Amino acid sequence: MILKFTKLIRSPVFLLLGFVLVQVQAQDKGVIVDKIIAKVDDKIILKSELEEAYLQFLSSGQLEQGSSKCGVFESLVVNKLLVAKAEIDSVLVMDAEVDQNLDQRMQMIISQVGGNEEALESYYGKSLVEIRNEIRESVKEQLIVQRMQSTITSDLSVSPAEVQAFFNNIPQDSLPYFSAEVSIGQIVKVPDIGKEQKSKAREKLLGYKKRIEAGESFEALARQYSNGPSAPKGGNLGYQQRGNLVPPYEAAALQLEPGAISRPVESEFGFHLIQLISRRGNEYDSRHILLQLEPSTQDMANATRYLDSLRTLIVEDSMSFEKMAKEYSDEQQTASNGGFMMGETGSAYVATDQLDFET
Repeated sequence: MILKFTKLIRSPVFLLLGFVLVQVQAQDKGVIVDKIIAKVDDKIILKSELEEAYLQFLSSGQLEQGSSKCGVFESLVVNKLLVAKAEIDSVLVMDAEVDQNLDQRMQMIISQVGGNEEALESYYGKSLVEIRNEIRESVKEQLIVQRMQSTITSDLSVSPAEVQAFFNNIPQDSLPYFSAEVSIGQIVKVPDIGKEQKSKAREKLLGYKKRIEAGESFEALARQYSNGPSAPKGGNLGYQQRGNLVPPYEAAALQLEPGAISRPVESEFGFHLIQLISRRGNEYDSRHILLQLEPSTQDMANATRYLDSLRTLIVEDSMSFEKMAKEYSDEQQTASNGGFMMGETGSAYVATDQLDFET
């Protein structure tokens, strides 16, 4: 392993360590907004990158604060070395692969704030599109790093005895703690809601529509009756680009004239009553009243039987887990990956302390 890595860094890739101040002028005074702390070939590492990576490391709970900043910095440098080497060797990743991983990363981030996109936008003070654009380059870099690591280590083999000997040479109090990691897949079945419940939801929304058309405020009714996270804002979702919201919602909203109200629309989140506010270019502004339906005991039992039938086919080797997930899972983000979940860093392995064993 050491010989291979040594060969890698002998390529024409150069590392420069130092501090360069990046300044902006504010009222004739220099204000330091960041520092360049390292340069690898034409790649730079900013102080802000190190601080962000260090905070992410601390949030993983692996080591106590103050004991690993150098290690995080070293990882950033190695990653830049691998990216620079990848450019020399023409190692590329396709945009489609980047987009797929970016979608999964965004879903993971959104799930960390309870699946509330508005809460995420409020936390960062940016739109989902802006957050996505900022994350995209780091996702692409990570994929390139993984591709290069695979290229370097593909011909290497390390025996268990060599691994044990390596760790035996490290003092016990210097061994880092790493959470156990697992590769885990899932097939999700969202319980089908009974026809009676759906009918009642539609009737309620039609009743709200009549009240609005009679002069009541859409926003007031949304605050009172909507189950969605946008209820406190009168159901307003703000400007969204095409493709950001679920297809049934978007299709219904874009068929409306500004100010018009849709009939009840069913999506994976429940039933919506939608009002289009305005359009501008590729964006549109809308508000909605969302009624989320809770599955009955019978609905849950039906979903359980359905998953049991899929399990039987997998156990009997009639179909692989991955193919079953792609064809039958209701959770699209993992379904496209054969049902397998991704960790916070985009890895195929997930730390056990990140898993929610209650669900």
